[in-house]
Amino acid sequence: MKAFKVVLDANILIRAVLGTQVRALLIGHLEQTQFFAPLEAFEDARLYLPPLLVKRGRDAEQLLETLKWLEGLVIPVSPEVYTEFENRA
Repeated sequence: MKAFKVVLDANILIRAVLGTQVRALLIGHLEQTQFFAPLEAFEDARLYLPPLLVKRGRDAEQLLETLKWLEGLVIPVSPEVYTEFENRA
């Protein structure tokens, strides 16, 4: 069992796609950390990434593939799993 569990939001997923530092941090901590993100965070990243990529002159197709790759590192979590905890959070 991994020692740490970290929940990521859409901003972190977007940074992992656009840059190298966040991606390197995720990869560097995979052995001791399990990463999660709500399904909504992945949906938001898919929504907001294309305009950002166009603005930066980046290849949308390739970087959206990186987001798909991240789904193998970051476990998508459906709302059913965390909805009961939202009020306490």
